[in-house]
Amino acid sequence: MNTQLLTALPPGQRQLPDAKNPFRGQHLKRLLRADLLTVIAWASVAAAVALWLADGGASGFSTLAGSLTALGIVAGLTGMDLVLLMLLLAARLPFIDGAVGHDRALEFHRKLGKPSLYLLLAHGVLIAIGYGMNDGLDPVSEAVNLWVQVPDMWLAYVGMALFIAVVVTSLVAVRRRFPYEFWYAVHLLTYAAVLTSIPHQFSVGGLFAAGTWQRWYWLAACIGTGAALLHYRVIEPIVATTRHKLTVSRVVREAPGVVSIEMTGRHLNELTGAGGRFFIWRFLAPGMWWHPHPFSLSAEPVQLGAGGSLRVTVRNLGKGSAQLARLKRGTKVAVEGPYGLFSTAARSRKQVVMIGAGIGITPIRALLESTPFGPGDATVILRGHSEKELYLGQEVMDLCRRRGATLFHLTGRRPEGVQTWLPAEAARSGYRLASYAPNITEADVYVCGPATWAQNVLADARSAGVREEQLHYERFDW
Repeated sequence: MNTQLLTALPPGQRQLPDAKNPFRGQHLKRLLRADLLTVIAWASVAAAVALWLADGGASGFSTLAGSLTALGIVAGLTGMDLVLLMLLLAARLPFIDGAVGHDRALEFHRKLGKPSLYLLLAHGVLIAIGYGMNDGLDPVSEAVNLWVQVPDMWLAYVGMALFIAVVVTSLVAVRRRFPYEFWYAVHLLTYAAVLTSIPHQFSVGGLFAAGTWQRWYWLAACIGTGAALLHYRVIEPIVATTRHKLTVSRVVREAPGVVSIEMTGRHLNELTGAGGRFFIWRFLAPGMWWHPHPFSLSAEPVQLGAGGSLRVTVRNLGKGSAQLARLKRGTKVAVEGPYGLFSTAARSRKQVVMIGAGIGITPIRALLESTPFGPGDATVILRGHSEKELYLGQEVMDLCRRRGATLFHLTGRRPEGVQTWLPAEAARSGYRLASYAPNITEADVYVCGPATWAQNVLADARSAGVREEQLHYERFDW
C-alpha cells in the first residue's frame, strides 16, 4: 500500500473559524421539493380513482359482475397513472432532477415498472371476467369478443404486449444477456405502449365521456406528460447542441485505456458550475452518432471570449467507449445536460469529503474545482490499485494545494474475502473512513467509483454516523 498525505493550507492562511452553515437553506428547500414530489405522486393516483367515483363509478359495485368490472377499472386507472409518473421520472425535468437526482429518479422509475404491469394485467383480467359474466362468456371468449367487437381494443392489447416486453427486458438477469443497445431500444417501446393504450380509454364505454372531470384530468395528464418528454428529451438537447456548437479539438492519452477528449465550443460559461454533474454526449462520427455516453466533465469549462473549451476523461470499459480513443479532430458533438445532483446543489454541510476510485476520480476533480469550501474544510481521497490508476492525480494535488484541501492517495489491492474499500494493509491495520476524515459526521460525503466499491465506502460512512442526507453517490447512467 502507498498512502500519501498532503495537508494543504497555503502559507499565511489559517483554517477558517466555524461559521453559519451556508448550505442549510438550499438543503431544506431540496428536501421540501422532494416531499412535494411525493405528495404530487400520491395525489395523482388518488385523483384518478376519486374522479371516477365522483362520476358514478361506485354504482358498479351493486353486483358481483359489476364489482369485478369496477375493480378492473380502478386497477387500470391506477396502473395508467403510474405509467405516466414513470415517464415523467425519465423525462429529465429540472425540478425532479434538482430534488432527488437523476439516478434516484430512475430508481423510482424502475420500481414502478412491475406494479404498473401487474395493475394493467389485473385490469385486463378483471374486465374480461366481469364483462364475461354479464354476457354469459368465459374470460377467454370475452377477451376475443372485446378484440373483435370493441373499437380501439386491439390497440390496448398491443399496448399490453409492449408493456410486458419493456418490463421483462428491464430485469437485470435479462439485460445481462443482451447488449445495452438492444434493451435500450426495447425500452423505447414504453412510448409506443402508452400511445397504443390511450385510445380505448376515451372510446370504450363512455368512461371518459365528454364533459366529465375524468376526461379533462386524463387529457391534461397525457398532454402534459407528452409535452414534458418532447421538450426536455428532444427540443432542449437540439437547442443546446445548436447553441454550443461543440467540436472535438484533440484526444489526449492519460493512461493505458484512458483518454481525455477536449472540445471547443461557444457560450461554455453556461455549462460552468456543474461540478460533478454529468452530460450525455453523442459524437457525430460514423458508427458512433447513435451511441449516448453519460460522462461528467473532468474540468470546468474555460471561457475565452465567445468561445471556450471543455474536457471529459473516459476509460475503455466497452466497445462504445473504446471507439472514443479514435475520435478525429473536427468531429461534431451533440450534448444534453447537465443532469444529476453530484454537485454543490446537494451540499448540506460546510465541510466536504470527496472520495473517488479509478475513472470515478474525474467527477471528483471537477467537483473539487468548483464547490465552495474554506481552507481545511475539505478532504479528498483517491483510490486505485496503483499510482497509475489515480487518473488526473497530479491535477487533483495541484487543486488541493491551491484551495487548502487535505489529500490522501490510497493504493494497493483489497484483501480477498473482505468487504472493504480500503487497500489490504490499511484494512488489516484497522483503518476506517473516519481515520482519514475525523470530522466526517459534520461533512457532506461525495463518492464516485465502481458500484461495489462505492457501496462499501457508503457503508463505512454510515457506520461512522454519517446521515443519509449527507451521502452523495450517483451512477452516471440510465
